[in-house]
Amino acid sequence: MSMTILITRNAPGRFRGFLASTMHEVAPGVYADPSMKKGVRERVWAVMLEWQGELPSDGGVIMFWPSRDEPGGMALASIGWPRKELLDHEGFWLARSPLTAADDLSDLPPLEE
Repeated sequence: MSMTILITRNAPGRFRGFLASTMHEVAPGVYADPSMKKGVRERVWAVMLEWQGELPSDGGVIMFWPSRDEPGGMALASIGWPRKELLDHEGFWLARSPLTAADDLSDLPPLEE
């Protein structure tokens, strides 16, 4: 059993109601359980995945819990916004997202060939 934290962003009431029935809502959209078993955590996440089509374009869910097998001792799972790729780099989690037209590219140094 381990501490599990789940954070929602702009999630429909269905998500919030379900999560509040399985975890403590410690702040708006932030749910925690100090001793959630792995099987319960996997079932909660399966429900989030099943319902992900109901998330608006700016909605999302991220869940994290301790894991000795993951970078930094913490496992992560996310759906929806922000759409970022999570990468293991030298034992740390890094979030990567593609550059868009809104990014100011003029401050970037040119790549050397």
